[in-house]
Amino acid sequence: MNRSQLLGIHARPGRTLRIILTLLPFFIVIAAYLIASDIRLTENPSDKLLPSFDSMIEAVERVAFTADRRTGEYILWQDTLSSLSRLALGLGLATVCALFLGLNMGAFPGFAAASVPFMTTLAMVPPLAVLPILFISLGIGELGKVALIFLGTFPLMARDVYMAVKRIPTEQITKALTLGASELAVTYKIILPQIMPRLLSSLRLSLGAAWLFLIAAEAIAASEGLGYRIFLVRRYLSMDVIIPYVLWITFLGFAMDYCLRMIIKHRYKWYRSE
Repeated sequence: MNRSQLLGIHARPGRTLRIILTLLPFFIVIAAYLIASDIRLTENPSDKLLPSFDSMIEAVERVAFTADRRTGEYILWQDTLSSLSRLALGLGLATVCALFLGLNMGAFPGFAAASVPFMTTLAMVPPLAVLPILFISLGIGELGKVALIFLGTFPLMARDVYMAVKRIPTEQITKALTLGASELAVTYKIILPQIMPRLLSSLRLSLGAAWLFLIAAEAIAASEGLGYRIFLVRRYLSMDVIIPYVLWITFLGFAMDYCLRMIIKHRYKWYRSE
C-alpha cells in the first residue's frame, strides 16, 4: 500500500486500518503520559503533577466506592447526579424553546422580523460575561446555573433550527396549502418532522458548550458537582482526583453524543443518508 492509498484524498482505509488509526492517537498520548510521569516520579516520588495510574486508581476507589465519613455518600456519584441534573434541565429547556422559537421564526416571516435580529444579538453575548449578573439576580442556587446553560445554548440552537426551516423547499409548503392544509398544520405536521434531526444535531453541537458553562458555574458557586469537586481539590494539587474527574466528564459527554447520534441514525435514516 502506497502513501496515496493511505493518506490521499481518495483513500479508503479498510476496517482494520481504520481501527488502528483511530486508536493510535490515544496510545501515543497514554504512552507520553506514562513516560513523563515515570520521569517525574523517579526524580521526586512525592510529585503530584503527573500521578501514576496506581495513585489515580486509589483516588477513584476513594471517591467512587468508599462512602464519605461525614455525609455517608459516594462523592463521585453524588457529584455526577448533581451535574447531570443541572445539565439536563438547562439543555432540555433550551432545546424545547429553541425548537418552537426557531420553527415559528422560519415559518412565519412576520414573527421572524420581530425575533431574528434580537436572537442574533443575544447569540453574540458571551454567557460567561453575564454569569455575575445571573448569580446576583437569580441567586447562587440551581436557578442561576441552569439559566447560564440555557442562555449559552438556546440562541444558537434557535438560529440553527430557523435556518433548517428556511432550507425546506417552498414547493412542499405551497402544495400543502393548495391542497387545503392550514398554516398551523403545515408548520407542525410538515415542517416540524423534517427539522427534528437537525434539532438533535444542533443539540449534539451544543453539548461541549453546555459542559463548559456547567463547570464554570459549579466552580464559582456550588456545594456539589463535578466542576465544584475539581476546583475544590485543586487547592491541594490533587491531580490524582482531577484527572479521573476530567476523564469521567469526557466519557459522559461522549456517551451523550453517541446516544443522540444513534437516535438520528435509527430514527431519521433519511436525514443521515441525505
